[in-house]
Amino acid sequence: MHIHELNPWRTLIALSIFVIILVIGFLTMPKPQLTFEKSISESVDALEESEAYFYPWQLEDIINDKPDNVVLFDIRDNFIFGQGHIPGAENLSANVLSQKDNIERMKELRDMGVTVVLYGEDELQANGPWMLYRQIGFNNVKLLKGGYSYFKAHKDDLASTKNDEGYKTGLPRYDYAKMAAPKDGAALNIESENKPVQIRRREKTNVAAGGC
Repeated sequence: MHIHELNPWRTLIALSIFVIILVIGFLTMPKPQLTFEKSISESVDALEESEAYFYPWQLEDIINDKPDNVVLFDIRDNFIFGQGHIPGAENLSANVLSQKDNIERMKELRDMGVTVVLYGEDELQANGPWMLYRQIGFNNVKLLKGGYSYFKAHKDDLASTKNDEGYKTGLPRYDYAKMAAPKDGAALNIESENKPVQIRRREKTNVAAGGC
């Protein structure tokens, strides 16, 4: 006979304590920091919406007037950011986007009705961070068309980019032809010389006389 069958009150008390511990555990369990409200496919579909983007020509008013309802976040690392960035932008490196303090800051900006514009070296670099924020419910986040490279190439006349769709193709990060050219400045010879290949027939050796 089991010992608890002799004293059912002990069994009841033990079960009650176990249930109480479970309830306390569930109540004190920390809530997940990120709650996804959209699937990846829904976020990808949102890339086709014009309202998901911030256009280079719109930066002119942001740089000159510095409005309170728009914040620019540069998602490149701090070193690259220090070498050059859009005037007035803040550095928010991609590797710290999901930290608690940054998520709380994003919630405050959203509740205040502030539009957040993300940009990287090019548009593709900021796609991932933009999709992350959209998935967790930040519909106030937009993606800068063309990224920093396009801005840098047109910063002296941003208004003219309103009729230019060059940001769709982007700008090359590296000049590979220049990198491959000889360092002494000589022209790169891309024409191969077709020299005839001489085939030499192997001479047949004489079989030694003799044998069985």
